[in-house]
Amino acid sequence: MDKERVIDVNGLGASFDDTVVLSDVNFSAYKGDITVVLGASGSGKSTVLNHLLGLIPVEKGFISVLGKDISNITEAEQLNLYLQMGVFYQSGALLNSMTVGENIALPLKQHSNLPDSLIEEIVYMKLGLVNLQHAFHLFPSQLSGGMLKRAALARAIVMDPPLLFCDEPGAGLDPISLASLDELIINLQKQLGISVLMVTHEVTSIMRIADRIVYLENGVVAFEGSLKKALESDIDSVKHFFSVINEADRFK
Repeated sequence: MDKERVIDVNGLGASFDDTVVLSDVNFSAYKGDITVVLGASGSGKSTVLNHLLGLIPVEKGFISVLGKDISNITEAEQLNLYLQMGVFYQSGALLNSMTVGENIALPLKQHSNLPDSLIEEIVYMKLGLVNLQHAFHLFPSQLSGGMLKRAALARAIVMDPPLLFCDEPGAGLDPISLASLDELIINLQKQLGISVLMVTHEVTSIMRIADRIVYLENGVVAFEGSLKKALESDIDSVKHFFSVINEADRFK
């Protein structure tokens, strides 16, 4: 049986001023998979992510997220869709004036009618999933880089979204913290059954977590398929991207 598609991108194009950034981008992401969008700097991966998040309107092509055409939905449907999409930002994007607990509770306070006592229980539970219960009353400025990432991840999943977007989640982390974050994302994906779409350039991270690869080059999809097939690809740009693994192996 074919897997359910949670994201469909067909013929997506984008230009800024006279510069073509995307031209005829096509790919899908599937339920329960961790799909990683790759590409060199300037390949268009951030532009694709911003289209998926609705931050840039679709002017050419079609995008479906969780079965909804994001260019052809009502305001109420759009809000409901956004509540099903968790976003894990590169910077963490926590509010410095609020405690970690208050940051994570914020989506529940804004979009639910749950009593404060239950919201607090949910926040502690989510912090438990990322091994950060002790940070409930701390402020973001009191957290290490790895802890800040985990707090941001807890906030991204606090509404139990079926789909999680990750924008360079490992940026700025040391190798040990990065490996720990990767393991955490994998465990959450398995425990919660969420689908993940991630933009990253961390090759070691990709090797640990990716089910599927979407490789962008010059604004088009040069490769789409499993990680195994990506590693076996004859496409020069894809081979070059993953060659860093072979280079690292030489020094072991």
